[in-house]
Amino acid sequence: MIDNSVVKELDLEKYLGTWYEIARYDHRFERGMVGVTANYSLRSDGKIKVVNSGYQNTLDGEYSEAIGKAKIPDPENEPAKLKVSFFWIFYGDYYVLELDEDYQWAVIGSSSDKYLWILNRTPQMAPAVYNDLLKRIADRGYDTSALIKVKQKVNS
Repeated sequence: MIDNSVVKELDLEKYLGTWYEIARYDHRFERGMVGVTANYSLRSDGKIKVVNSGYQNTLDGEYSEAIGKAKIPDPENEPAKLKVSFFWIFYGDYYVLELDEDYQWAVIGSSSDKYLWILNRTPQMAPAVYNDLLKRIADRGYDTSALIKVKQKVNS
């Protein structure tokens, strides 16, 4: 049994912007992708615009992006439980499980144990931070050995 409890508070304004994917569970819609980023911005209708992008197999590979939308169904009681959609009306869970107080890193999961992401504001994450997050994830019951580290461009 996993612990997929979410953070108590989420300041959406601070959360918006670009996040770099540091590690993830393998799943078909991102298979082979490297240099992956997620960019969140506010739409005029109050929903969140989501742009996930990356490269196929190598950082010089074919670029692709998927544009979707997200919403917070219960912003008063569960602001860190979002629903994200890339396919018409089908929404998936986006749970903010762990979040740095300065919004520099985040761990994202869902209502199941099949999805997990470690995100960071820069392409590289300090090893000490990464190892701390692995411990937190393992303590929640997730299989950290299933995480795939995502190749990112080196900070310039």
